[in-house]
Amino acid sequence: MTRTVHIIGAGISGLSAGVRLAEAGVTVHVHEATQQVGGRCRSYFDSATGLTIDNGNHLLLSGNRHALAYARTIGSENGLAGPDKAEFNFKDLRSGKSWLLRLNNGRIPFWVFDAANRVPDTRVVDYLGLAPLLWAGTDKRVGDTIACRGVLYERLVQPLLLAALNIDPPDGSAGLAGAVIRETLFAGGEACRPLVARDGLSSVLVDPAIAYIRARGGSVSIGQELREIGRSGNRITSLTLTDGIVTLGANDAVVLAVPARPAAGLLPGLSAPTRFRAIVNAHFRFTPPAGQPAILGVIGGLVEWLFAFPERLSVTISDGERHVDTPREELARAIWADVCRAAGITAELPPWQIVRERRATFEATPAQHALRPGAVSAWSNLFLAGDWTDTGLPATIEGSVRSGDRAAGLVLQMQ
Repeated sequence: MTRTVHIIGAGISGLSAGVRLAEAGVTVHVHEATQQVGGRCRSYFDSATGLTIDNGNHLLLSGNRHALAYARTIGSENGLAGPDKAEFNFKDLRSGKSWLLRLNNGRIPFWVFDAANRVPDTRVVDYLGLAPLLWAGTDKRVGDTIACRGVLYERLVQPLLLAALNIDPPDGSAGLAGAVIRETLFAGGEACRPLVARDGLSSVLVDPAIAYIRARGGSVSIGQELREIGRSGNRITSLTLTDGIVTLGANDAVVLAVPARPAAGLLPGLSAPTRFRAIVNAHFRFTPPAGQPAILGVIGGLVEWLFAFPERLSVTISDGERHVDTPREELARAIWADVCRAAGITAELPPWQIVRERRATFEATPAQHALRPGAVSAWSNLFLAGDWTDTGLPATIEGSVRSGDRAAGLVLQMQ
């Protein structure tokens, strides 16, 4: 069946939908309103540091099946680097204690029974306390499901869930937290190896996808804002873009892969999250000291995760509402002080860049999760994608790719 699919939005959700459809032989046209492709997962040259940096620091895991399959399809999986084993370095700035968390490969968590592999000063029984999250409903709060206190919580559960939910964990959806725990700690080490795009997110997740779509007769265009959607009955019949009107054929379809707020503006009555949370990233042009872990979890400080790249140190601060209005240099100096303590270095503030995303993710509370729509819309040839749709996960790269895959699958099932 001859079919053309128009994808609105060239973030990871839209690109993943486009790649799957192009792989199936469908002609794909991706339309992006802004002047860059990749959404929150893109790289760019930053004049302040003189380096190519990522808009945000993103971590993948070896168990992110959809994201890794996407990378394999576009031929970029080798651009994701990480250790051969599921190992995570941590440092507590309050006590000065450092440790290496080691997860064994199998699903039976033998690592919990070995004091040398688990979080220091924790007991086996502490880990059993996480079990209620595994079957918790998305309408329950984390704080009502498990005890949000104690050494295990402070040194592992809190940083893990804060990074995944982008909200203070006690207020987050227990069901979404449970999905994270099931796919990480309780999935075994084979699913938990950390992976980072060492040469930048665009080189792994964005540029190869554009090339893949174009090589199969499709297109990816920037500066093409969707201004109006034409409807007739239960079908979408036209799209008014910056450069003109696109008329849809009888077998054509649309994947709307834009953020929640513009999606709700384009489709009145659409249920979508209305509250969002910020993420702050900082990048410093500084050669990491010898032996610096590629990824370091930081406990008890302003910084939460420290990433070491060949010529820079980068940090992520989740749930960053409290920092979005702090003067930039003041914030950079405070973050750098934490970086020096975590990495064990003494140095003046190097060239830096602060990236603040005020609406980085939807607020992963039970109330906001309840507003997430599925991929099917009220129109037979329009499907939704985005990490804010109901992917079963919080707003993550894996969730973004899953949403694109799901929308593409529905398009391919159209009669």
